[in-house]
Amino acid sequence: MQYLIVFTRYPEPGKTKTRLIPALGEVGAAKLQRQMTEYTLSLVTISHLSTEVRFAGGDVQLMRDWLGSELIYQEQGEGELGVRMARSLSSAFQSGATQIVIIGTDCPSLNAEILTTAFHQLQQRDLVLGPAIDGGYYLIGLQRFIPELFVNIDWGTAQVLAQTVKIAQKLNLSIFYLPELADIDRPEDLATLDSRFDIADNFNLI
Repeated sequence: MQYLIVFTRYPEPGKTKTRLIPALGEVGAAKLQRQMTEYTLSLVTISHLSTEVRFAGGDVQLMRDWLGSELIYQEQGEGELGVRMARSLSSAFQSGATQIVIIGTDCPSLNAEILTTAFHQLQQRDLVLGPAIDGGYYLIGLQRFIPELFVNIDWGTAQVLAQTVKIAQKLNLSIFYLPELADIDRPEDLATLDSRFDIADNFNLI
């Protein structure tokens, strides 16, 4: 079973996309978080994938009121990003998934074709990675749970992808790389956004 896990955060002003607040303000940053999450989940409809939303902030009812009741919602839980991703993968594989892709909602260049390619490559590769320009990754796909890939990683730094690849190589995993894309994490990243994302009223970056 192919299974997509989307990591996101409930768009509460002041508690989401905090690195963008200097440019967009608290409300503007939350608005962008909302728009990027909705865009990312629109890809699910196109791709017809079984999807679980792993969220932080808010609660299940708020998430359902926002994004609808057709998706599966689970709280991310405590711990650093690696712990939370490993937890979600372990649970999904135990539930019968055979190919799992995890994505965030910070990559507006992600599209249905890339998701399709990721799952296709998992039929013959151990690991699929979507490199981000900032040195992280916007997508990781596995056909079995490999917990080593999520420990001893400096999350939130430019070393994430390189450290992940180094671990994968030590484990002799076969890797497929998707196209390199840009994440929207910092004010300077906002220049890459297109007209799908309405930030004009909040955009104060000099």
